[in-house]
Amino acid sequence: MTTTVRTPPSWPGILLSREPVRDPLDLVGARARGAFEGLRAAIHDLGGSATIAKVAASGLRGRGGAGFPTGEKWRTAAATPATRRFVVANGYGADPSSLTDRTLMERNPYGVLEGALIAAAAIGAEEVVVAVRAEASDAIRALETARDRMLEANLAGVDILGSGMHIEITIRPVQGAYMLGEETVLLKAIAGKRGQPEQRPPQPAVRGLFDQPTVVHNVQTLAAVPWILVNGPEAFAATGSKASPGTILVSVRAPAGSGVVEVPVGTPLREIVGLFGKDGAKDVKAFVVGGPAGGILPAELGDTPFEFEALRAVGAHVGSGSIIAADKRACVVDLARLLTRFCADEACGKTIPCRIGLRRVSEIGDRVATGLPKPTDIQLLADLSSDIVGSALCDHERLATLPFASGMRYFRSELDEHILRSSCPAGVCRPIAVAAGSAH
Repeated sequence: MTTTVRTPPSWPGILLSREPVRDPLDLVGARARGAFEGLRAAIHDLGGSATIAKVAASGLRGRGGAGFPTGEKWRTAAATPATRRFVVANGYGADPSSLTDRTLMERNPYGVLEGALIAAAAIGAEEVVVAVRAEASDAIRALETARDRMLEANLAGVDILGSGMHIEITIRPVQGAYMLGEETVLLKAIAGKRGQPEQRPPQPAVRGLFDQPTVVHNVQTLAAVPWILVNGPEAFAATGSKASPGTILVSVRAPAGSGVVEVPVGTPLREIVGLFGKDGAKDVKAFVVGGPAGGILPAELGDTPFEFEALRAVGAHVGSGSIIAADKRACVVDLARLLTRFCADEACGKTIPCRIGLRRVSEIGDRVATGLPKPTDIQLLADLSSDIVGSALCDHERLATLPFASGMRYFRSELDEHILRSSCPAGVCRPIAVAAGSAH
């Protein structure tokens, strides 16, 4: 099981219990800690519109990377005329470097499922689908066991808590590539179709799974909902940052240690990494923030809040909730080319900017790192990235340009060393100097 880190006592535990839970599947124990009180309030006391109003008042934003206001998404789905509505909990965890979603589903499966049921009750949906990476066997087992025990206790399925409400929960293992992190791709995969993104609008809340209104949320977003209904939207809004209240799970890989930690949104990057060791952020050269399609930020920006707008402003993004702290031994050019190659390999290829543009960016990175650059490569990287962003269909294309874009922005001297002097300051790439006119 993934390592989690103890945080300061003043930080709330909204997604994961601050105290060790011996058996996350113990339904009696979970209810003793307050589980399903939020669901009871939603279906017996509040009703759909009041539940949506409370969630909207809390300021909860999607934890899947985009940070879209949750209440607004629910209102749209509830107001769209339809014969069926769906709630899809995205627990796929597309980023191979991040274990946040998997950790949450293993350690708090009841929180995820309760949040999904509340969302379904609020928008008038009778079907919940929880999408999980097929190889995440522990998470699948936890969710299926939790779902079965909830059915036995009348907390899901037919006539939930005697309310007359029927909501079915399906745990859906899915297989695919990194692109499944994009919600329209995920919906296609669930429907058994080819995993490629769709033009938006319309948004999934208007036309989603099987062309019906669908609320798609990261599992972290849904797991926060029961806490909001039990403790009140004001208490949630008082945590985290003003623009993005609440807490978020962050997957950290650093020289001092690795694991998952729950932090208030807006906690500085340096402080998050520092939780994994007293000097965990002392010798950091760069922070890779947001996953494979994330930004590479210098140590000088370690005080940047882990928050949607703050990270976008410096050329990164929340993304998968991943922070990789690289020390002086890392080469930024090598990091950027490896990340870009991953994004190019994982692209679905539906559009030319994605299918060809990302591959060309990856090739430029390869030749720069291997001592065969062209004098025009820096300008070519900038122009290609601009074209890709300007004509992209989905966020994968737009964000996949960030590793080199941020690398050029903050580590230009290191890039120049590779191109102009065929030298890698970190000693990683060991580029070979090639005399002019000698290559045929």
